[in-house]
Amino acid sequence: MNLAGRSVLVTGATGGIGQAIARAFAAEGAQLVLTGRRAEVLEPLAAEVGGRSIACDLSSASELDRLLSEVGNAEVLVSNAALPASGDVGSFTVEEVDRALAVNLRAPIILARALSAGMAARGHGHIVFLSSLSGKAASPRGSIYAATKYGLRGFALGLREDLRDTGVGVSTVFPGFIKGAGMFHDSGVKLPGYVALRTPEDVAAAVRKAIERNRSEIDVAPLALRLGTALAGIAPELSGRVQRRLGGVDIAEALTEGQRDKR
Repeated sequence: MNLAGRSVLVTGATGGIGQAIARAFAAEGAQLVLTGRRAEVLEPLAAEVGGRSIACDLSSASELDRLLSEVGNAEVLVSNAALPASGDVGSFTVEEVDRALAVNLRAPIILARALSAGMAARGHGHIVFLSSLSGKAASPRGSIYAATKYGLRGFALGLREDLRDTGVGVSTVFPGFIKGAGMFHDSGVKLPGYVALRTPEDVAAAVRKAIERNRSEIDVAPLALRLGTALAGIAPELSGRVQRRLGGVDIAEALTEGQRDKR
């Protein structure tokens, strides 16, 4: 699917990755509708890319309904918004659990449900879910976040099959550690020097590639991290031991502290 002239809804557009996606799509001639919670960031970005902004908190069902009533018939959905949800499950209140599930999993499902109907009726469209390598390999202090991202992957794979004969594509993009933007960057955590990082522009390029080539899944991570993720799928117990030996618990604890106020 070519992006030129297509109407595209991007959620989580106020974050660094969302901004990179918006700029990359604007360069391709897409007509953008951008949403996020921070109007002071969203509105200047929309003006920069020639798009429309709709401030919205996706943790609220009524706000999500309002977004859908205002967005129109988008031809492409890029579901990028998410909360970090780092920490031991016992450290979360029930309200914090509900919020993570609402933003990371419920909102993408509801948006896809609503917008895919119009896409299928027109015979074209594409839905991209921004997951994480945590949607393929769980890590310490990441049970809630992994639950949402594993769930998103399962939903995307099933939806892709359901829409296969309609002309609507469904893709999932799995970023690893991203420098300069995103949840990891915002936490302020420093990784060992041997861990390679990718950029927000790399993620944006992967999203564009997923749409243009109708790819089911794309990882945005160096080879070593992708291999480690593959190992987790085959031998999760071994993967857990390797993570602990490489200092995964210490990194997870630091992420939890750096992201605690993002719940």
